[in-house]
Amino acid sequence: MKKGNGQGKIPPAEKGGSVREFLGHRKFVLLALAIAAGLTLLTGLGFLDGIDRAASDAWYQTPRAFDGDIVLVGIDQQAIQELGPYNQWGREIMATALEYLNQSEACRPAVICLDVLYSGRSNPQADKRLAEAAGVYGNVVTACTASYENGFVEEEPGEFGRDRFAVRDLETPYAELTEKAVLGHINAMIDTDGILRHHLLSITLPGGEEIPSMALAAAERFRSFHGLPPVERPPADRHGFWYVPFCGRPGDLWESISIADLLSGSISPDYFAGKIVFIGPYAPALQDSYFTSIDHAMPMYGVEYQANAVQALLWGDYRREVGDRPQRLLLFLILLLALAAFWKRSVRFSTVVWLLTAGGWFGLCTVLYRRGIVLHLLWVPMGVTVLYVGCLAFNYINAALERRKITNTFQRYVAPEIVRELLKEGEALELGGRQAEIAVLFVDVRGFTPMSELLEPRQVVEILNRYLTLISDCILNNHGTLDKFVGDAAMAFWGAPLPQEDYVMKAVRAAMDMAEGAVALSRELQERYGRTVSFGIGVHVGPAVVGNIGSRRRMDYTAIGDTVNTAARLEANAPGGTVYISRAVADALEGRIRTTSLGDTVKLKGKKEGFEVLTLDAIVSEKKS
Repeated sequence: MKKGNGQGKIPPAEKGGSVREFLGHRKFVLLALAIAAGLTLLTGLGFLDGIDRAASDAWYQTPRAFDGDIVLVGIDQQAIQELGPYNQWGREIMATALEYLNQSEACRPAVICLDVLYSGRSNPQADKRLAEAAGVYGNVVTACTASYENGFVEEEPGEFGRDRFAVRDLETPYAELTEKAVLGHINAMIDTDGILRHHLLSITLPGGEEIPSMALAAAERFRSFHGLPPVERPPADRHGFWYVPFCGRPGDLWESISIADLLSGSISPDYFAGKIVFIGPYAPALQDSYFTSIDHAMPMYGVEYQANAVQALLWGDYRREVGDRPQRLLLFLILLLALAAFWKRSVRFSTVVWLLTAGGWFGLCTVLYRRGIVLHLLWVPMGVTVLYVGCLAFNYINAALERRKITNTFQRYVAPEIVRELLKEGEALELGGRQAEIAVLFVDVRGFTPMSELLEPRQVVEILNRYLTLISDCILNNHGTLDKFVGDAAMAFWGAPLPQEDYVMKAVRAAMDMAEGAVALSRELQERYGRTVSFGIGVHVGPAVVGNIGSRRRMDYTAIGDTVNTAARLEANAPGGTVYISRAVADALEGRIRTTSLGDTVKLKGKKEGFEVLTLDAIVSEKKS
């Protein structure tokens, strides 16, 4: 054999292995990229929107304490019962309420917001009175609403794009009230799932005029009234929407006062001094309510929604929703890492990674929300969960297939029941061995070499396969482990890989079955080919090392030691049609077999004088006495 030149060149076989390994990794990387990309793209198809929004609302939106600077005056069921149906109210009722609240400089509210749209003219005298009451201190914000259409806007010089929020028309109060009061729009724009999460900060009219929301107008005038800096505008998207962190659920925020009690004078005007007062519908029949992100089950009245937005504006407590694109990129990277962590890993390891990833994401979302950043709550946990379950299923199926492959392969060497027990015990096919007391059998076909020189190769192979089939059947039918075939010889052992009851008898039974089966097979071959052969068999019992012997790339499950060598020597000296056993075998089966002692007349290579060899003549009893 030529020695290497010392230049570190890789042999061709190793190069091929490296290429195959690289290709294997490349396939995995491509598969991982495809899976991660596919799951990421699902977020853009809207499949997760409903559950993600609902979970995010439940996770992020929690009630909090409020300042008490906002008072709700409701057009409620009590007022309808006392004053009659709302659609029959004259505008003088609202004028009376404004006059009561603004009766003096000392007790006037900072802002009075009329969450009622007074468009068109009614009774001239009532219209005039309402407008005059609104203009006493200039602290009244009255409602207006915009209607939208799909239009085109100039996004870049000379480039136009479609805008779903192009203002088509603005519905305002009648002229006198519009002149005396401040306009604030009350457009409530719900999301596609019917939930109100955002607030439209302002409306820009086609001429460029900006109409603030009622909440923004109220917050700005409240801060101005108290000599505070202007409201810091919240982070809004290009359409002017910003995420509302609700302070409370429907019905549990701020004190609600019936407008009937206000008109009766039972509430002192001093109570409203310097505060923000919202007057608006507060009864289910008036149909001014919405399901909001803080409570999907109970609708919130419009004045409550406005009050939530005002409170957030006064606090400057804003949240910025991270765009979907960067979140999808982050999701893609996390899914790639998760897939690498789950792929062909143990259930325990994968479960720990899954829990840490999902739990860590929930924790990160909570921390970032408190710092003003809103992330999709379920994108990462659901994506990682899909990968976790998918990889567990894949690993389970792969392990089952591998288990079947090992079982099918191992059953060629070991009896099926031993294979089942071995897999049940979880024996790993790793390098290493253990000491065991085993019975070893060697068998060789006598006269096969001369016969093979006279027959055609096809006939030689056929005869050899018939004999080897007989040998393997005898071994496996007696629950032995078929170690190996070496040409026309075979080795088997009992008592491993798992302990076996009466393993010595099983070995002896297999030897007798071989000897008896060889007689019938020899007769058949004599008739067909005019040639015959026989078996020489040796059986010994004793300690040996049993396990996977070899290298990581090539190993054999075998037995080594003096016991194995002795059995091989017995077989080598046994004449055709004879079974040689040792005194150890005869003693182990005393009274159950019939033997003939040859004393030390048979000299075994490597054995000292006095090693007794016996022939196995018959089995007297299969059962132990």
